[in-house]
Amino acid sequence: MLQNSSILITGGTVSFGHAFIPMTLEKYKTRRLVILSRDEMKQWEMAKLYGSDPRIRFFIGDVRDKDRLMRALDGIEFVVHAAAVKIVPTAEYNPFECIKTNVLGAMNLIDACIDRKVKRVVALSTDKASSPLNLYGATKLASDKMFVASNSYAGHQDTQFAVVRYGNVMGSRGSVIPLFMAQAESGEVPITDPRMTRFMITLDQGVELVWRAFEDMVGGEIYVKKIPSMKVTDIAEAVAPGARHRIIGIRPGEKLHEQMIGEEDVPYTYEYDGYYKILPAINDWHQDPKRIKNGNKAPADFVYRSDTNREWMDKETLHAWVDKNRSKIGKV
Repeated sequence: MLQNSSILITGGTVSFGHAFIPMTLEKYKTRRLVILSRDEMKQWEMAKLYGSDPRIRFFIGDVRDKDRLMRALDGIEFVVHAAAVKIVPTAEYNPFECIKTNVLGAMNLIDACIDRKVKRVVALSTDKASSPLNLYGATKLASDKMFVASNSYAGHQDTQFAVVRYGNVMGSRGSVIPLFMAQAESGEVPITDPRMTRFMITLDQGVELVWRAFEDMVGGEIYVKKIPSMKVTDIAEAVAPGARHRIIGIRPGEKLHEQMIGEEDVPYTYEYDGYYKILPAINDWHQDPKRIKNGNKAPADFVYRSDTNREWMDKETLHAWVDKNRSKIGKV
């Protein structure tokens, strides 16, 4: 579907964009790939990686600016929505700014994609959107609901919308792995709570889930990747072996364990090889065979949480991954 296509990614200079762009160019021989973001320095740094590649185009812009979105979407067939205010404490202390980007920005993008007759849109979500505790999670839940409902809102237009949801991206800038690496030499790393668990996913797996969504979607689906969990103390021991653990307490808006599928989602959830799919509750779309396809209905007592996960990553596996990717961790 993406072969020789025209794609735009919002917030494309973040960690996800640095993985999505080269992987998609190589696999699908994309005709045009547009990176929309508001940070000119990050765009300048990224542009140096691709030289004069005629397939790459950069747009300075903000999802808060609908007119700029309309211009950037000219001739675009597929959109990946990665732009967000996503650092939990930042969102807690700057709630208006978080809402402007994560909620109003999503509204602008939805309207602009419909008006520009974009074929398919995939929005990136987070485990924090399931039973949200913090503002970031609440805004992403609102965004998820809008992208799902927009398949009806589009009316007679053919634009389709779906969502992908996953957990902690290993090694991304601002995440726990580069934090532990940076503080390892001091002999001490901060631990919020020794009981804390998190889902773990690589950037490559995140990109592949977006590809899956583009190929599979009918409209309104939320795709949830099956990924392993880890205790935060095991992450620390794998990344900074021998360092003392200093307990600092949970930060504002932070959860002890993360959740990607809650009990309220179970009646609409189906299981597939490598992922789950939450189908829309509206319009009886969860009963649509075209959306269900070959899925198996989730058990009535199913929840997908990081502490009750059936799959766990051990310290040795993470340590080997860190050694292999050390030069790239925390860079983008």
